[in-house]
Amino acid sequence: MRIVLSNSARKKMKNKINIKDLGLVDYKQTWDLQESILKTSVNNKLKNKEAENIFLLCEHPHVYTLGKSGTQNNLLISDEFLKKINATYHKINRGGDITYHGPGQIVGYPIIDLDSINIGVKEYVYKLEQVIINVLKKYKIESTRLDGATGVWLDTDKPSVRKICAIGIKVSRGVTMHGFAFNVNTDLEYFNYINPCGFVDKGVTTLSKELSKDILSIGEIKSQIIGEFKKEFGY
Repeated sequence: MRIVLSNSARKKMKNKINIKDLGLVDYKQTWDLQESILKTSVNNKLKNKEAENIFLLCEHPHVYTLGKSGTQNNLLISDEFLKKINATYHKINRGGDITYHGPGQIVGYPIIDLDSINIGVKEYVYKLEQVIINVLKKYKIESTRLDGATGVWLDTDKPSVRKICAIGIKVSRGVTMHGFAFNVNTDLEYFNYINPCGFVDKGVTTLSKELSKDILSIGEIKSQIIGEFKKEFGY
């Protein structure tokens, strides 16, 4: 028996997202998981089936990742030093340059079909940025975008301009992967070993530093992100 879904039922399916908190997890393992989910979603689209929208949240052990448009020279340390600081390094298939992931940083990987929510890539990135901007407002921190760069920034009109959230994505047949990295309790020392996102004249900060607190609840802030993500994207 063939089941035909009503338009309202289809709309409900499109407005649902499966959110998974992976905790602290190896970068390559999560990258492979994203690739697997994206492949399934794209195959479903090609067969005119619904693509499941999934939002992965996690932290990673110390790792540097270089986007396909990045420059190797923006990694400022040797392989030997990478081992010394217990970090790994991967060249990956997202846009953007080099960035750092580590404990205390909330990383979000939305794997969603942009066609299902009727937005393009530019609007998608804008909405991702807005999610973090809205979260920061809850902590009375004003943030914004920076012309010519993705991500979320503080004090863009001052010499002290600094990034608090990096964004780098890949889109295949309208399905996204990779995402954002929001510095909460991140050890900023690890950013000294790269030119973050290729910049040599801009700083990096964390939410805990901006609030003058030693450590913040990752679980609490993940909940704030999930709430703002659902509101911004209509899930």
